[in-house]
Amino acid sequence: MYCPFCNHIETKVIDSRLAGEGRQIRRRRECLSCGERFTTFEAAELIMPMVVKSDHTREPFDETKLRAGMTKALEKRPVALEAVEEALSRIGHKLRSLGEREVQSRAVGELVMDELRHLDEVAYVRFASVYRSFQDLDAFRDEIDRLRHRRSRRDSGRDIAAADQLPLLTGETPPKARK
Repeated sequence: MYCPFCNHIETKVIDSRLAGEGRQIRRRRECLSCGERFTTFEAAELIMPMVVKSDHTREPFDETKLRAGMTKALEKRPVALEAVEEALSRIGHKLRSLGEREVQSRAVGELVMDELRHLDEVAYVRFASVYRSFQDLDAFRDEIDRLRHRRSRRDSGRDIAAADQLPLLTGETPPKARK
């Protein structure tokens, strides 16, 4: 690495640390010619796949566009901005971990709907109504019924898990004995 002060080619690393939540390496360097010290950051360059749209056109993955769509669905809903950022991060990670050069827009939409389903059911239905082009009230009703079915399965799964656990406080009756 060239020294930013004297442009000499030889520098040495005097300290390395993780930075940016472990996604970067911060290096303190010293120029072997002028002795000046400076900091560099090293990060992996991860290329996102191209998105293949339904009309077969291709465009680069655009996180800003993804954030705008999710934000629109979550408008006036009680969801923290941090939760949205974490969801966007998970979507980006899933897309990168596919290892594909191209991904169908439909797959991106399904990842978004999966994240929205966990964040806020109203936002999920809003997004799904546009994404799946609901044409009438029956389409809304069907999607809400699917959500209710998933929730009841999830809730009954918790009850089964709780039934196998011991009571937290002494004197409390185990879940199997209740009823």
